[in-house]
Amino acid sequence: MNNNNMIGTPSQRLMTLSDSFKEVLHTGQTYVDLLDQLAQAEDAQHMLSATEELVKLDLQNAFINFPNHYKAADYFLIFMGRILEKCGVTSFQISETASHEFIARIDPITAENSFKFVVKKNEVAFIEQEGKEPLFYLDLKNRFLQFNNQAFINYFIVRALKKHTDLELRDVVKTLLAFADSLQTDLGFLVNLGILNTDSNEEFYLDNSSLDTSVIDRLFIATAETDYMLMSLPQNNGAELVLDNDINLDLLYDPSDYTTRWFFQVQDPGDRVSFFDLLLHYHLISQWYLDNRESLEVQSRLMVMGDDQDDEEDAPQEYEQPTEVFMPHQEEDAHE
Repeated sequence: MNNNNMIGTPSQRLMTLSDSFKEVLHTGQTYVDLLDQLAQAEDAQHMLSATEELVKLDLQNAFINFPNHYKAADYFLIFMGRILEKCGVTSFQISETASHEFIARIDPITAENSFKFVVKKNEVAFIEQEGKEPLFYLDLKNRFLQFNNQAFINYFIVRALKKHTDLELRDVVKTLLAFADSLQTDLGFLVNLGILNTDSNEEFYLDNSSLDTSVIDRLFIATAETDYMLMSLPQNNGAELVLDNDINLDLLYDPSDYTTRWFFQVQDPGDRVSFFDLLLHYHLISQWYLDNRESLEVQSRLMVMGDDQDDEEDAPQEYEQPTEVFMPHQEEDAHE
C-alpha cells in the first residue's frame, strides 16, 4: 500500500488539524481555569484539587505547540505558597527565574538560600538549592508529608548555622511547620515530623543497631567546663543531659527490649522543644552529635505506600531505610 494513502487525503489532513485545534483550545481553557482556581481559591481543598489536575494535565499535541507553561514542580511550589498565604504567613516569597522556573526564598535568610520542588517520577521533594538537600517529601495523591531528618541536620546544623543565628533558622523552620500543620488540619494529611516532633514520648532511634558507650563518655567530658550535667539513668540503660528550663536530653535503650535499640528522647514538660531544637540551640549537643555522627545518626523512617490491594494496605506505612535514594539532579517533569 502507498504510504501517501495511509496518511490520508488533503481533506482528512485538514480535519485532523482541525480536531487538533479543537483539542488544544479545550485543553487550553481547562488549563486557564485550573490556573485561576489555584491562584484565586480561598479553600485549601480547591487549591489542592487544582494542583493535582495541573500536574496530571497533558499539554502535548502532535500538531500544535502549546504556549509556554509551567512544570509540575512549579505547581507544587505555587500550591505551597497559596497555603501559607491562607495561613497569614508572609515569610515565604516566590519568584520566577529568567528560565520561567519558580523558586522560593524564606525570611530571614532570603539573601543566600533558595528552595524549589523537584519531581522525579512519583516522588516530590522540597529541595534546598545550595546543597541539594531534600528537606521534606510530599505526596498529594495519598496525602502525606514527611520531613527528612538527615537533610535537616546537613542543611541547618552543618551548613546554615555557620552563617545564621539559631533564631533566624528557627523562623525558617516555623514556615515549613506552618505548611505541614495546614495540610494536616485543613486537608487531613498524615505528617511525619521526624526530629521536629516536640512530643516528649517520641523516640528517635539511631541508625546503628548498637552503640559504643564511649560516645557517652565523650559527652561527659564535653560537659566538664559547662553548667550542664550528664547523669546515668536509674537502670544504667543510658544517660541524661540536664539542660535549662526543666528540659533534658536522654540517650537510652529500653531494658525490657532484648534488641537494646538506642534512641534519643527529649524530656520537656511543656512539649515545646524538639530534638532538632536542641541541636540548633546548644552548640555542646550539636558538636558532640556531629563529631560522633557515624554512631549517633538518627534514623530517617520514611513513609511509603502499600500495595494497591485494599484500603488498609493503601495507608502510609513506615520503614527504616528508603528503597531508593532520592537524587535531586535526576529531575523528571512529565508536563514540560
